[in-house]
Order: sequence, then structure tokens, then C-alpha cells
Amino acid sequence: MNGIDMRVLKRFFPSRLLPRWLVLFLDLGLVAVSVLLSYLFRYDFSLDFLASRSLGHTLLLALAANLVAFAAFRSYANVIRFSSFVDIMRIFVTLTAGYLLVLLVASYAFPSWGWTIPSKTVLLMTYVINFSLMALSRIGIKMLYESLNFDRRHSQLTMIYGAKKVGGSIAKALRANPQNRYLLCGFIADEEDLVGKRLMGLKIYANDDKLPGILERKGVKRIIISPAKMKEVRQTDFLDKMLSQGIKVMYTPPMDEWQKDAGLHAQIRKIRIEDLLEREPIQIDLHKIASHIEGKRVLVTGAAGSIGSEIMRQVAAFNPYAMILVDQAETPLHDVRLELMDKWKAVEAQTIVGDIANASRMEDIFRRYRPQYIFHAAAYKHVPMMEDNVSESIQTNVAGTKILADLAVKYGAEKFVMISTDKAVNPTNVMGCSKRICEIYVQSLAKKLQRTGEAQTQFITTRFGNVLGSNGSVIPRFREQIERGGPVTVTHPEIIRYFMTIPEACRLVLEAGSMGHGGEIFIFDMGKPVKILDLAKKMISLSGHPEVKIEFTGLRHGEKLYEELLNVKEHTQPTYHEKIMIASIREYDYDEVKGRIEELIKTSYGYDDMATVGAMKALVPEFISKNSCFEALDKKVEE
Repeated sequence: MNGIDMRVLKRFFPSRLLPRWLVLFLDLGLVAVSVLLSYLFRYDFSLDFLASRSLGHTLLLALAANLVAFAAFRSYANVIRFSSFVDIMRIFVTLTAGYLLVLLVASYAFPSWGWTIPSKTVLLMTYVINFSLMALSRIGIKMLYESLNFDRRHSQLTMIYGAKKVGGSIAKALRANPQNRYLLCGFIADEEDLVGKRLMGLKIYANDDKLPGILERKGVKRIIISPAKMKEVRQTDFLDKMLSQGIKVMYTPPMDEWQKDAGLHAQIRKIRIEDLLEREPIQIDLHKIASHIEGKRVLVTGAAGSIGSEIMRQVAAFNPYAMILVDQAETPLHDVRLELMDKWKAVEAQTIVGDIANASRMEDIFRRYRPQYIFHAAAYKHVPMMEDNVSESIQTNVAGTKILADLAVKYGAEKFVMISTDKAVNPTNVMGCSKRICEIYVQSLAKKLQRTGEAQTQFITTRFGNVLGSNGSVIPRFREQIERGGPVTVTHPEIIRYFMTIPEACRLVLEAGSMGHGGEIFIFDMGKPVKILDLAKKMISLSGHPEVKIEFTGLRHGEKLYEELLNVKEHTQPTYHEKIMIASIREYDYDEVKGRIEELIKTSYGYDDMATVGAMKALVPEFISKNSCFEALDKKVEE
């Protein structure tokens, strides 16, 4: 069909909806045609049926009865271009009711009116023909509409990986939206019983060694991954095969998570590295967590950060009495405030700009709001920055934690959950050591409280690795570098890291907080470590810009190749949750620790980095600096 013909058709077949009265008129026309065809068949295609006495009576009765049925079932009110099996069933029910009414009236009323009763064979044929014509009209109009409005010039041949219910639903959504740029030409399946069959008229191909050749012959440019197949994508080389052929790989989230007001294009997204690193959803004890948080005053420090803001979101779902959200970053905290107003209007929340190292400010907050449950996520976390700003690391991470922990005891908080890091294990940098000192103080305070029974505050520490997509982390940085055209900078070809998604980490923090009794350091199962070089290569492939280069810049100050979750002298104890373990570590005497930490904080205000780091090493003997000027202190100890 040429362009002129298409324009003419579009003119007489506009994209706007057909009015209901016109659909009703067309349906009644099909009733009349069905009656005439049934009489034509009954009279062996002879026009003698036109002289039949019953024709006029049957035609009038069929129109009247079906008009009543159409009005009762509103079969004309559906949008024809979106017709589905449900609409065909509605037509079936409507016509069944209409022709039963015809049969009743013809059988019991016609004799009294002196009208000729039509043959039951004629009525049955009329019913069958009428249903066929109406069903075909819906299908035909839908196909014509899709054909006229689908822009093939800008579409790309596409297959869907996943041929079961979810994959079929995605295909239906694509076909229902003529503005999409995906021209479906088949499905891909792992299930042998599906291979070779057809779904929605399209063939289902096997995910085997022949698939790359099939995709090349058919000219497939894109593959959409069903959410039901994301596990296979993560665990097999399917994605690598597709990317090596220059095929763009997209995915959709589960359909119940689709954005209601967004178009189809917003639901189909490029696969991100975060999607590939995600593991199976972690199951948590919602009832136990809710029993700890519901009706409580919950304080979150670092509430504007990646972890703190996600803790806020998850805590808000457990119906706290109030939330006190503290951060010194004004603009991000304002964003959190706006999110609360949009999504959790019923939750009473205070957003407070404040520095956790400001003792008088923190005392005022505790005195005013009396928090019962505390999530301490505020900290300086970037290794190279803290290597160059030692005093700030101590004054915020260590002094800030000490201030909050002491206030939690003073004001009778029930629980204090501190967010730590895997960099606190055998630390090689200032940031990691500062967090290890925080762990030591909190744990020794908890043990003292348990021995003396002076207070009921339970102190729990959670320790995990890198979180995907957190502020300043490697993945957003790589993404920005790729968008700029590269190069992507990797510090060392052998460097590896553990990764966890932000929601996953926060769910485990909530779970650990609910199960802790005080003094524990909980570590999380981080899965397998990821080689950062492989991460960079995969992100470049996913971006569709294979020309982007990778450069090695060398390890940064304080950075080490391998992160650990446990000290070599430590071992773990299991909990009822398979993803959470308790680290059995050396215990410190609180009174001794308190004095040494106070002296360390005092030293930090002299801004003598060597003196401050020396005091840190004395407190944490396993702190051995790497790729740092502070290595000189370790050499002095060896000498």
C-alpha cells in the first residue's frame, strides 16, 4: 500500500475514538446483514427469500430484541481499537441474550399477532453469522487501526525474552500502543514445551546456540527482557551474547510496578548494572520490625544521605509515632521533607538541620523529642577525602557517634542502631579506622550497661559493604564518564568490592535492629565480590558505546584491593536470618576506651594529622595504612 493510499485511509479512519452511536448503528447493521445472509443460505442462494412472509417480521424482531440486549449489556461502549477476548465474550453474552429474546417472542407472540414464525434453523444461522461478523469487525478494525497508526519507518524489530504470562502481557501492551517503536517479531523461551509454538501469532524460539544466527537473519535490533527472566539474565551469559551482536537489551519492571501516568516508553528501560547485581529479594520479619517501630519516636541521623533517606522510607511504612530526621545538608534534607509531604502525609516528621558533632544542638534535640529508636547513619564516608581531612573524620565520625550514644543513654532511648562499614575491618585508611573506633566505643558502652544494669539502651552495630547507586559511589561516576565519552577510570585492574542495593541494605539494618539485644556487631551476607574492571566493561557494553576506553589511575590514598567483612581474628555466629551473622570480636573495657577516645578527639583539634593518626593506630593496632603518607607511622612501629 503506497503512501497516498495510507493518507487517504487515515483521513477516513481517524485516530480519535468512534462515537458510541456510530458503533451501535454499525452493530445493528450487522444484525440486519446476518438475517439476510441466513435467509440467503436457507434458500440455497436464491433471491426467492425476498418474497418470504417471515423475512420482514424476523428482521424487525431481531433488530428490536438486539437493540434491547445492546443497551442492557452496553456492548457498543467498548473502545474497539483495544478489543480483547473479554470484549468478544461480552458480544457472545449480548447476542445470546438477544436471540433468546427473539426466540421467545417469535414462539409465543407471533402466533397471536398473526405473524409467520421463522424457522429455528434460520434463527440459529442468524445467531452464528451475527456473532462471527461482530467478532470479526472488532478484530478487523483493531488490526486496521494498528496498521495505519504504527510508524514502521522508525520502529525496530524486537523480540521478548519470556513467553509465559508476563511476556505475553508486555506484548499486548506494546500492540495496544501504536506509538511504540518496537515491532514484535517473536519470543525467546528456555522452556522446551514452548519452543516452536506461537504466541499472539508470533513464533517462540529457543534460547540456545542457534539463537544468535536467527536474530541476525531476522534483523532483530532489540530484546525486551520479561521481569520473570531477570534471574536467568543475571546468572547466564545471555546478556553478553546479545551485546556482542550489537543488540540493545531492554527490560520492564513487574507490571504491578508500572508507573500509572507514564507512557509505555517510561516502562521499557535500558538494563542498568544495578539490575544485574541485584540478588533475590531478602525476606524480613515484617511483624517483628513493626512491633519495634510502630508508635515509637524514631530518630534518623544522616537522613538526607543514601542510607538514611531509605531508612526513613522504610520506617515510615511501619507507622511510627514520629520521625526526627537530622542532617547537616540543607538541600537534600529539604528534598526528603518534600517526599514525606507527598507520600507520608499522616506521619509526623521533623526535618532538622544539624551537625551531630555539635553537642549542645544534639542535646536540645534529644531533650525536645525524646527519641526511642535511633538509626545512626550520619558519617563521612569517602576514603580519599578523609585521608586528607583526618581531624574532620574524628570530629564527625567518632565524636559525633560518642555524643549521640551518650545522649541515647541519658534520655533513655530503647535502641541505638549504628551503620558501620566493611572498611572498619583491618582498616587501611583513616575513614575505616574512624568507624572501627565508633564500633569499639558503642560496643564497650553496651557491654558496660549490660554488666551494671544502669540503663536499658541496646546498642547494635551493622556492618556491610558498598551500596549500589549511593551518593559518590563508583557506578554513578562510571555512568557520568561514559555519558561524557570516557575514559572510564579504574584505580587497579584487580580491585574488587562487595555490593548491595540500598533497599536491601536498609531492610537488613531494620531486621538486625529488631533482633539485637545490645553489644552485637551484625554483618550481612554480601554475596560474591565484584571485580571493578568487569563492572566498568559491562557498563560500557550496556551503554551501547563500545568506543569508550578504560584507564587505570592507581590506588587512591588509603585504598586496598580487597575489602573484608571480618577481622582475621574474628569468627561469626549464625542468627535466625540466613543473611545476617553476628561477629564475635575482641571486647574492650569501656572506661579505658572512653579516656583514650576523648584524648583522640582532643588531639584532633590540634589539626596535626600525624599525631591524630598515631593515636588512632595506638587504639586500633590492626590499622595499617596503605598507599598513604601515614605508612611512615607503621614503619616507625616496626623499627
